[in-house]
Amino acid sequence: MSLSPADVTAIVVSFDSAQVLPACLSALAGEGVGAIVVDNASGDASVEIAVRHGARVLRNDRNEGYGRANNQGARAATTPFILIVNPDLEMQPGAVAALLAAAEAYPDAAAFAPRLVEPSGRVFLQPRSLLSPDHLNRARRIVLPEGDACLPFLSGACLLLRREVFVGLGGFDPAIFLFYEDDDLCRRLREAGHALIHVDGAGARHGRGKSSAPSPQRRFTARWHLAWSQYHVAHKWGLPLPGLGKVAENLAKAIGYGLILNRDKMYAHAGSALGALAGRAGRSALVQQGLSEQPLLRDADPSSAWR
Repeated sequence: MSLSPADVTAIVVSFDSAQVLPACLSALAGEGVGAIVVDNASGDASVEIAVRHGARVLRNDRNEGYGRANNQGARAATTPFILIVNPDLEMQPGAVAALLAAAEAYPDAAAFAPRLVEPSGRVFLQPRSLLSPDHLNRARRIVLPEGDACLPFLSGACLLLRREVFVGLGGFDPAIFLFYEDDDLCRRLREAGHALIHVDGAGARHGRGKSSAPSPQRRFTARWHLAWSQYHVAHKWGLPLPGLGKVAENLAKAIGYGLILNRDKMYAHAGSALGALAGRAGRSALVQQGLSEQPLLRDADPSSAWR
């Protein structure tokens, strides 16, 4: 029997995403896909917008992070497929049908990603990663696939996943608050014997970095977690840890930008330096955010939190 959009539940994690959420949810509705919005304690109208667009909403009292919130949504879904969607992403007409057609055509694959187009018109492709073997990370011009392609990594901005496989692998690494959770998942999927497919006939527009309104504090937090997650996944997979030279460079830049009162860059470089130091020291990213280290995918019961 052919797959249909009724076999898919979209999971959208919102955190002060009111500006972009309407277009995201409208595009999903246009594809006939129901949505679960997992709201990470937004201070704006994200929840009201989600309800207005007919999404089921799971509200967190705190920001649980991107991967952990997606894990909550996956546990709450009941369809055979879940569609991870960033709130600043819009599925293009026919994209879900093309992803499902690929899922039928490639039964050994567990993850499927559309062709991601950024506001500049550039097609975003992720052929390299910290978690790739060296021979896949050689600097070279990126050649876009002409048709479907099996790739070592796919972007977590939009992923159609077989829910049973995703849940069976434990979902996104619950120790990660932000960044590299998609790289880590892709590597675990491959090592479990599943292919990852870039579906050229499925299109999506991605705003990149537009999911939440910017602020110096959020830049600090993002850069802290980017640096921390680099150490975490490198240690997890037995890879060389990033050196201390970059830490010293970021500390120097933070001091320099502080002296000229450039708060944005001061916060960004300070976040990079402190996140790296915390990673090297083995400090938990969840403790940094004041969160429990309990894996939400398996143990949390979201039923009481529906709004």
